[in-house]
Amino acid sequence: MLKNKTLGSMLIVAGTTIGAGMLALPIASAGLGFSTAIALLAITWLLMTYTALLMLEVHQYADQDATLNTLAKNLLGKTGQYVANFSMVFLFYALCAAYIAGGGAQLQSKLVSVLGDGITPQLGSVLLAVIIATIVTLGTSTVDKLNQLLFTIKVIVLASLFFILTPYVHGQHLIDMPVEQGLVIAAIPVIFTSFGFHGSIPSIVKYVGVDIRQLRKVMMFGASLPLIIYVFWQLLSQGVMGQESLMASEGLPGFVTSISSIAHNDNVQLFVTVFADLALATSFLGVSLGLFDFFADAFKKQDTKKDRVKTAFITFLPPLGFALFYPKGFIMALGYAAIALVVLAVFLPVAMVWKQRKVRGNDGYQVKGGTLGLGLAAIFGVMIITSQLMQMAGLIPSLG
Repeated sequence: MLKNKTLGSMLIVAGTTIGAGMLALPIASAGLGFSTAIALLAITWLLMTYTALLMLEVHQYADQDATLNTLAKNLLGKTGQYVANFSMVFLFYALCAAYIAGGGAQLQSKLVSVLGDGITPQLGSVLLAVIIATIVTLGTSTVDKLNQLLFTIKVIVLASLFFILTPYVHGQHLIDMPVEQGLVIAAIPVIFTSFGFHGSIPSIVKYVGVDIRQLRKVMMFGASLPLIIYVFWQLLSQGVMGQESLMASEGLPGFVTSISSIAHNDNVQLFVTVFADLALATSFLGVSLGLFDFFADAFKKQDTKKDRVKTAFITFLPPLGFALFYPKGFIMALGYAAIALVVLAVFLPVAMVWKQRKVRGNDGYQVKGGTLGLGLAAIFGVMIITSQLMQMAGLIPSLG
């Protein structure tokens, strides 16, 4: 049973990480060249895996159902708790609103093709929110089973896409160097947010139990699978299209049209569409599960049907409202996603572990690297925030 939970949790981590944003990576890294893009991916993966392991170090002394709300309060006091709660709610509400709006529009277009006109995008958003809310309310086990199915299909679709595009990869395209240094800095927040899964860690700890050995496997494999897929995706996208062509692509639709034309295969567009739908679903499930358990902990809700329904309303109604009535609000919030994720996935784990080691000394499980590792992680976090602020100020180009 534990092995099934371990595997399922690995796929929840990977499914949460590999969202529809993966499709935008080739556009965001178009001006970097293949080797530079891979170096940034590897460094980001190392940072995010390290801070995920830091979270496990913190969890070993907490209750099994503790979330960032309780962990931050216990180690960093009320101020740390407020910072953790604001970062979590701000980021995850914005993400859920984006999933509801984008996924609702995709669901509506599919329902129209089957049932005919009369179904609005708003109705599609409501239907999607109700479906995901029902699955999450049923529990992590239900999310796990559905996620395994969706992730398996997603991998098959990706494998098919790789099979179609591999013959069109040209080695010459892969040795291009960055067009300008500013593009390297600009790509950092985009690549960083492509490895975000830390909000789901407490849900996985609650599901698997505080078994550090198993949880380390979950984090390391769950984070490594996206890295492997991203590397292959960059190899194909940057190998099939030259740097100038990629930079000239008019967003994702233009990129998909170009690679479909190069491969002389209309199925490319179909596979990309199916992958985008599945990626959105698995990422939405992982994000909303983490938010659901966070609110259950914050509001001291029990694991009863009545309380789980109440928690579902707190989790899904506000982002649904934003998606329907104030779309500009969550779009603006997403512009700060990298900053909120740095606080959530880098600064808070570093601060909590530093405080815990100060209090407990060398007891229990400790992530290798010591104080130097904590310091380097914090420095990388500052670099990511600086890059995001420079983009917002217009000092370097914005890549999406």
